[in-house]
Amino acid sequence: MSKKKEQGAAPIQDSPENEILEEELAAGSGEAPEIPEIPASEAQEEPAGEALVQLNDRFLRLAAEYDNYRKRTAKEKESLWGEAKSDTVTAFLPVYDNLERALKQETADEAYKKGVEMIMAQLKDVFAKLGVTEIPALGEPFDPNLHNAVMHVDDGNFGENTIAEVFQAGFTLGEKVIRFSMVKVAN
Repeated sequence: MSKKKEQGAAPIQDSPENEILEEELAAGSGEAPEIPEIPASEAQEEPAGEALVQLNDRFLRLAAEYDNYRKRTAKEKESLWGEAKSDTVTAFLPVYDNLERALKQETADEAYKKGVEMIMAQLKDVFAKLGVTEIPALGEPFDPNLHNAVMHVDDGNFGENTIAEVFQAGFTLGEKVIRFSMVKVAN
């Protein structure tokens, strides 16, 4: 690369940045910006080792900021995926409830009953693949973090704070409760 001197412009020195600048000038019609020269007194005040330490510190901070950004966006992406799955499963829960009600009804048509059972089994398989599990309720101790008590009954057949009847099944997706079990609690 040759050193050029233009009218009223500072000399362009050989460096990668200046090579790019010269190429841009050759391609366009712009004039070369003046490159400020560092006075000799400032250049000697800061030793090269100290400048290197400062640049290294800036680099490490930038790398740490990028790493934090990458982790934060990955976490946000994962939470968005979980919320989308949760919303989708919640939309299918009324279908699950209706299939459950259909299975409880007596019918003389065995083929119809078998078809409903197969659909219910398929829906449960899809839920299992998505990581959705039904909250165990009947005969279990009442847990307000998992169950919603809508009725209370005194019954000697059940223990203290035991779920006597399940009105609506509850579900979890991982550790998150999608829907609480609607139950009747005994004693």
